[in-house]
Amino acid sequence: MKHKQIISNARETMGDVTPAFVQYSEEVLFGDVWRREELSLRERSLVTVAALVAGEHTNQLPYHLNLAKENGLTEEELMEAITHLAFYVGWPRAASAIQVAKAEFERG
Repeated sequence: MKHKQIISNARETMGDVTPAFVQYSEEVLFGDVWRREELSLRERSLVTVAALVAGEHTNQLPYHLNLAKENGLTEEELMEAITHLAFYVGWPRAASAIQVAKAEFERG
């Protein structure tokens, strides 16, 4: 399966102060890791969103929710995944993630 290019916003948001971090993000994370054939981009996005919810990393959620939609997940599927996670990672973490997702989806 051929994967499309994933564009990170790291260069725009951090490139002036952390060029090495940007390089690792673009070349290793979104270059090598996201390009592995064993999982589709859709599956990688679902796993990533789940990990961000579990770790309560809501500041990273907007980017990855939008990427997940680009990779074929629907808003309904993402909300269902977060709801399912509530029982495994904690109600407050899921509630926080739902608030972020709702705001992001309303933005369009």
